[in-house]
Amino acid sequence: MGKQVNSRSQMQDSTAPAAAPPAPGPVDKAMELLSALSETGAPHRLADLARHTGLAKPTVHRLLRTLAAQGFAEPAEQGSYRAGPRLLGLAARVLADDAALDLARPALAELRTRTGLFASYAVRDDRTLVHLEVLAPAQGLGLDLRPGSREPLTAGGAGLALLAALPPDEAERLLAGTDSSHADETPHVHEAVSAALAETARRGYGFDSADIWRDRRTLAAAVRDSAGLPVGTLALTGLAFTLDETAAELYGPMVRAAAGAVSAGLAARTGTRLGVVGSGGEAR
Repeated sequence: MGKQVNSRSQMQDSTAPAAAPPAPGPVDKAMELLSALSETGAPHRLADLARHTGLAKPTVHRLLRTLAAQGFAEPAEQGSYRAGPRLLGLAARVLADDAALDLARPALAELRTRTGLFASYAVRDDRTLVHLEVLAPAQGLGLDLRPGSREPLTAGGAGLALLAALPPDEAERLLAGTDSSHADETPHVHEAVSAALAETARRGYGFDSADIWRDRRTLAAAVRDSAGLPVGTLALTGLAFTLDETAAELYGPMVRAAAGAVSAGLAARTGTRLGVVGSGGEAR
């Protein structure tokens, strides 16, 4: 009997750990830095950008010089940087061509006028929400909500509205990836979120529970495409005492109807829309 010859696949240990993901390349690093530059609170110091991206300061400094030379970054006071005019121009052109946002703008203006609250349109970026358009009331209400503001997908009414409109398996995947640093609290948190999602689906709009935001609350409804999938949310945000349960019962159907009208307009219109960015960086 001849000696057994193992193929390469047979020689591999099936229990061996999976190969580590490739190290980020120059493009990955530049994209991370551009994302950090676009965060609220600009201009950003070099040390803050390095901490936010996880890159070494010399790497950040070298990339910033390259981005500034191309107009994607702009030096500011005391060695800090902000997004440059070329990046802002690209963002403005994309937003101007987005069908959902174009339809949402007049709805937001009407919601702000009728309620006296912040009216915004937000989209999903993996496990966070990004507010693309924010219309502030005349009084301002003392809330720090502006275009580019981010919040966790499970943090409030806007995230609830979007999660409830997703296919159940996708919503479950997103919930499973939420922060579990407090492991003993996670089952309770997920149970509460699941109950809130069921209530959101029943009403057609999401509303913060009283203990999610200490100073503010949000009420929102999902905007859907022609396939019925959520592309964003229309949201009203106000201080907790201005957006209480009584106000939510009054404004909830209003926001739901506005989101339905935007969805109907989007289904009847052709054109591009902002894609949802998943955890793998692919538009969906």
